[in-house]
Amino acid sequence: MDPSKMNSAELQQFLNEEKQKAMVNEMVAKLTNVCWDKCITGTPGSKFSSSETTCLTNCAQRYLDMSMIIMKRFQSMH
Repeated sequence: MDPSKMNSAELQQFLNEEKQKAMVNEMVAKLTNVCWDKCITGTPGSKFSSSETTCLTNCAQRYLDMSMIIMKRFQSMH
């Protein structure tokens, strides 16, 4: 899609979609950093241990749950 050939509404939609993609990428990067630091305490091997897997799963779920709560709270303010 060539942004230079879009009308104003199409360009705004394109920019909103790109912004959403950037926000998702940022969220994944933060989630990865936070959960990695919390759950991987030693040098990682070729596979995660069961405790690391459980920790990563729980950490990611809590992070996503909190992100949804925050997003809903912001939406309710508007």
